[in-house]
Amino acid sequence: MTHAPKELSLEMDGTFDEVAKEIEKAISGKEPFLWFTDKRGIRVGVSFDKLAYVEIEGGDHSRQVGFNT
Repeated sequence: MTHAPKELSLEMDGTFDEVAKEIEKAISGKEPFLWFTDKRGIRVGVSFDKLAYVEIEGGDHSRQVGFNT
């Protein structure tokens, strides 16, 4: 996220493709926020105008989505 002192990291259920499709769907729909619910049930909204990039880790690790400047 731009102008943020540290990255936002979330652990989520779902496959790499499922998470990526949700991000793409929200961006293409021009929604002001992208909402995520992590494994603990915490809901986080990310404003697209503050989004710098998205990194999705997969494989043997838990599904994580990270945002950074």
